[in-house]
Amino acid sequence: MNPTILKGACHCGAVTFEAETPAEPAVRCNCSFCRRRGAVMSAPFLKEKLRVLSGESDLALYQFNTQVAQHFFCKHCGIYTFHQTRSNPDEWRVNLGCVDGIDAYALDAPVKDGASSPLVKRA
Repeated sequence: MNPTILKGACHCGAVTFEAETPAEPAVRCNCSFCRRRGAVMSAPFLKEKLRVLSGESDLALYQFNTQVAQHFFCKHCGIYTFHQTRSNPDEWRVNLGCVDGIDAYALDAPVKDGASSPLVKRA
C-alpha cells in the first residue's frame, strides 16, 4: 500500500500531527501497556515522516521496562497519540483512533505478541 498523509489530534485538540504512512497493516499489541490502552496502531514509519503540527509542549512522554519505547500522550486529555517502538526504535506508529476519517475498529488489526518479546525484562 502506498503511503498517505494521516492527520490526527488528541481528544481535546491541543496536539495535532500528521504522519506519512498507510493506516494498514494496522496492529494491536498484547504487551502490558498496549493491553490497557487498547489502541489500534498504524503501519510503522520512520520518525522523519511524523510532524507535530501543534501542541508539542502539550505532549508528555511515558516509558517503562527497557526504557526504549517512547509513548507520547496529551498532558490535558491523556490520549495516546503516537509512539516509537521498542522492537525497532527506528520505527514509529500513530494511534489510528486519533486519525481523521478512519474508523480504527473497522480495520483488520491482528494482535502482535509483544508480551512474549525477548526485549521485555522479566521481574
